[in-house]
Amino acid sequence: MLRTGIIASVICLGFFTVVAQEVKTDYDHNFNFSQVHTFAVKIGTSWGNQISEDRAKEMVTKTLTEKGWQPADETTADALVLLHGATSTKKSLNTFYSGGYGGYGYGGWGGMPGTATTTETEYRVGTLVVDVFDAKTKKLIFRGVGQDELSDKADKNTKKLEKGVAKIFKNFPPQAKDAKESKGD
Repeated sequence: MLRTGIIASVICLGFFTVVAQEVKTDYDHNFNFSQVHTFAVKIGTSWGNQISEDRAKEMVTKTLTEKGWQPADETTADALVLLHGATSTKKSLNTFYSGGYGGYGYGGWGGMPGTATTTETEYRVGTLVVDVFDAKTKKLIFRGVGQDELSDKADKNTKKLEKGVAKIFKNFPPQAKDAKESKGD
């Protein structure tokens, strides 16, 4: 009887500690994604594992290419994709400028400072954030956040990363409002 209780407790404990990947996305509902044909990907916030970072860039590049976009140099791309990661719980101060992504603090892509808002964000272990900016207007047009996507273990990281990137871009690119409304008619 005691043995059965212990086995049941272990099974229940295992059930409650399993954490599924959580993915959230948001996008600019007024942006016409059909005008984007090219993109460039770079690391915005390093998570301290260059192999994993390169793997993430490759997976995002492959996924966007499968969606019909073509890789390009960041100076000529229609969209700029920044990847941010955390493999330990981190707090960060994010400053958002009215001028666009340049003031976002992820360097290398310039910017036009205007008004600024600073917020503190805490990222859980294994978080991957994918930000897509319109290169012309420098506005954020898409954000995907995947929790439990990154790991310090290579095999585990690759599988989680593949699943996470697939979930983030599952319904990408978003359809224009007109296209969605006309499908219902």
